[in-house]
Parts: sequence; C-alpha cells; structure tokens
Amino acid sequence: MITIDERQYELDLLSSTAKEQLASLQFVDAEIQKLQAQLAVYQTARVAYSNALKAALPKMEEVVVGS
Repeated sequence: MITIDERQYELDLLSSTAKEQLASLQFVDAEIQKLQAQLAVYQTARVAYSNALKAALPKMEEVVVGS
C-alpha cells in the first residue's frame, strides 16, 4: 500500500508505468537525502574553517595601519 495525495493505492494493482515512476521517485528522494546530509557536512566544515581563519588572523592591536 502506498499513499499519494492522501489516497491509498495497492502496489500490486499499479500499472508497470506507475511502478517505474514510483521507483524513480523513491530513488530521487533517497538521492536528495544523501545530498542534504552531504550539504550538512560541508556547512559544518565551512564553520570550522571560518573559525580557524579567524583564529589565525592577527589581533587588531597587532595590526599597525599604514605600515
């Protein structure tokens, strides 16, 4: 049984075309989940790199303007 737009359908009664479309939809949904997880990793890494960059920059009192 699968629910689409609040209607339930028996998988065994779906046409082969509908089954193929369902399989494609499930595949794409899984790929989107993988990409979202990967994006979360990249966003976390970006924050870490940004923090590391800030820590590596000279403090304002160490910077002499005009030198």
